[in-house]
Formats: sequence, structure tokens, C-alpha cells
Amino acid sequence: MVLTVAGFDPSGGAGIIADIKTFVAFNCQPAAAITSLTFQNSDGVFGAAHESAQSLRAQILPIVEESRIVACKTGMLPTPEILLELVRLIRELDLPAPVVDPVLRSTSGYELMKAEAIEVLLTELLPVARLITPNIPEAEKLTGLVIKDEAGMHAAAGKLRAMGARAVLVKGGHLDQRSEIRGQRSEPVAPRGQAIDVLDDEGRVTVFRTDWIDSPPVRGTGCILSAAIAACLAQGMELQEAVKLARQFVADAIRNAPLRSSY
Repeated sequence: MVLTVAGFDPSGGAGIIADIKTFVAFNCQPAAAITSLTFQNSDGVFGAAHESAQSLRAQILPIVEESRIVACKTGMLPTPEILLELVRLIRELDLPAPVVDPVLRSTSGYELMKAEAIEVLLTELLPVARLITPNIPEAEKLTGLVIKDEAGMHAAAGKLRAMGARAVLVKGGHLDQRSEIRGQRSEPVAPRGQAIDVLDDEGRVTVFRTDWIDSPPVRGTGCILSAAIAACLAQGMELQEAVKLARQFVADAIRNAPLRSSY
């Protein structure tokens, strides 16, 4: 069984529903614990009602008592309390080291993680994770670096490793867009010719390059990628191979996405 601990998107474009669909596509039995009930659709996120540490524990304990969790991933972890309880559960229940998708804000600009929770993510969750998968704005926020090119992606991955991460996948899909975190106007800094992701796994660096798919932005690709990686790890794959197959799965999802799938 593969466990996702993430937010619930009622429209199904991201969050737990996207994770579950991905697990099923990889022939994995899904389980889920909700951290936040969000109010959103393809136009944006309009609000959220967060779970408590107690309700998160109450969701996870019966699952673990009944089934063996072989891999897990995290998505929206909105509060310090949720983060700290999750780390306690990982240690207490000996859960697999999770794939962490650091969901900081929605594409439409809604803050999905409280500012004080970011420090807890870095100091408490990062050291127990198998992999963290930030996009460019998230990597900038977590490291304080400005990422303008592939070298900046390498630097951010290295800094997150120095901060305690076992492995880091910096996703380059935002590399040529105006920064969502800094809020500053800038010219594009990379061509759309390739999609570049940088994996630093305990110091072993792999750069993944594929042709850029010319399509409108697709919701939930970060959720799908991290869920696919977790599903591949559940099947015993090494991390590099898991990332490779997960990237291909996301590419196929982008090619087959309906036209109205962005916000």
C-alpha cells in the first residue's frame, strides 16, 4: 500500500485525488490522509480548512494497523502542527521515508503553507525524507537562492542537501517564467527547448533532459510526479529509475490533458 498525506482538491485536478489516480495507474493500492480541505477549481484556490494534528493521527493509525505501507508521499502540509505530527508518526510507526512535494502556494497565488511551517519542514521533515521535489520558486523560497539557470538548480539542490536532505529533485519547469515567489518582473531566463530537472541523490547528480511539451500549464503535475516516484519506489526501483519513469508519466499526462486544466 502507498500512502499520500496531502490536501483534498474537490475538483480532482491536484492533491489527494491526483495522487490516488497515479498510484492506481502504477498498480499500487492507495491510502490517503487529508491535511486540509481546499476550496478550488480550475480558476484558482478560494480557501482552505486545515485538519488538526489529532485528526491526522486518527486517520493514519487505523491504516497502519491494518496494512503495510511500503511507500509514502506528502503534499500540502499547511501548519507546523501537522508537520510535527507527521514526523512523529513517521518515527513512531517506522513509516517509509516519504517523497516530499513541498507545496508552498498554488499557481494562482494562494498560500498553501503557513510561513512558520516552512522552517519546520526544513528542520524536521527534510532529514527524514527520501526525496524532496521543489520546483524553481519553491527551491528559491527554501534556500534563499536566486535560480536563473541550470547551475542555479545544481546550487539549490546542493544547499538543500547540506540542510539535511538525503535527495533533492529540483524541477526546472518554472525556469523561464517570471518568479512567482519574488514577485519581480524579469525576462525569461531559459528557452523552452528542453525540460530540465536536476537530481542530487546523496551527492550523485543526474540531469534529466527531455523535449519541452508546448501546451497550456497543467494543474497537479507536481502531485502526479511525486506520487509516481513514490509508486515506483514501492515497486523496488532505485531512485534514479523511479524519477525517470515518473517524468515520462507526467509528460504523457501533459500531452493528454484537457484544454481547460490550468489556473
